[in-house]
Amino acid sequence: MSDAAIPERRGAALLSPALLRTALPFVSLALMLLAIGWLNPRAISYMGFNLMLSLAVPVALATVAQMFVITVNELDLSAGFFISFVAGVAVTMLNQTPLLGVAIIVGAVLVYAAIGALIHLRDLPSIVVTLGMAFVWQGLALMVLPQPGGKAPSWLQAMMAVRIPFVPFPIVAAVVIALVVHLALMKTSYGAVLRGIGGNQAAVARAGWSVLRAKVLAFALAGVFGVLSALALVGLSTAADANIGAGYTLLAIAGVILGGGEFMGGRVSAAGAVAGAITLTLASASLLSFMHIPTDWQIGANGAILIIVLAVRALIERRAA
Repeated sequence: MSDAAIPERRGAALLSPALLRTALPFVSLALMLLAIGWLNPRAISYMGFNLMLSLAVPVALATVAQMFVITVNELDLSAGFFISFVAGVAVTMLNQTPLLGVAIIVGAVLVYAAIGALIHLRDLPSIVVTLGMAFVWQGLALMVLPQPGGKAPSWLQAMMAVRIPFVPFPIVAAVVIALVVHLALMKTSYGAVLRGIGGNQAAVARAGWSVLRAKVLAFALAGVFGVLSALALVGLSTAADANIGAGYTLLAIAGVILGGGEFMGGRVSAAGAVAGAITLTLASASLLSFMHIPTDWQIGANGAILIIVLAVRALIERRAA
């Protein structure tokens, strides 16, 4: 091989479709930050990031919760109202009778795990089952908290009010979430099993792994991260209502897909999902506000951002074909 061919091969590797696909969520996030900095340079500061990313932690946790379900080729349409229910428990029972509140939250996670078992054992469409559960969680949320209000536990408020020198807390939390989930999915045997089920469920079963146990684990992890999302949201808002997490279902799905995930095949990225969640948070909380786009149009603008990123991803995949 000639010396002139070596730089060409290196350049081709750097522009490979796989690398471009992996980098796309982070490029989208960088472009979002550049746009915000151009519209309002003062926002690119320690205080600015704290304000813009105030909701990034609960959104990132909700996105990770959805990611675990998507990893095993399922979809959870109940996540938003599950978050609302847990938030209602947090501002009432968890604050007034902590042991009862903890018991109810643990029970809710066990219900989530049981839903995963039911979907697998009865071969039911997860969209239908979780859509039904969305109404159940919504009803329970209304029972726990009929009127907006309640009070977040003081320890939860203090936890979400932490200030870290030099680097805003939401950024540190997002990096920690992405790192922990990445290691769990990519460096553990059960992480490989979950991704394997998404890619080829029959092959995983033939290898001796329990598909039932893995799907129960995936839904249990979704429940755990849904609880963490609700607690983070309550710690920030200090109160709750029965619809506080209603928008998180579609937001979490969008974050996973924006982060490079696929509905089928077990192709997900923890870091990409967190980056996608932060991108959507910045778009709705900052960029669109700085552009003076009315609130009624902001959800549609988020959808437009998702469509643009998916269109770019389709072009990359067509190049790879």
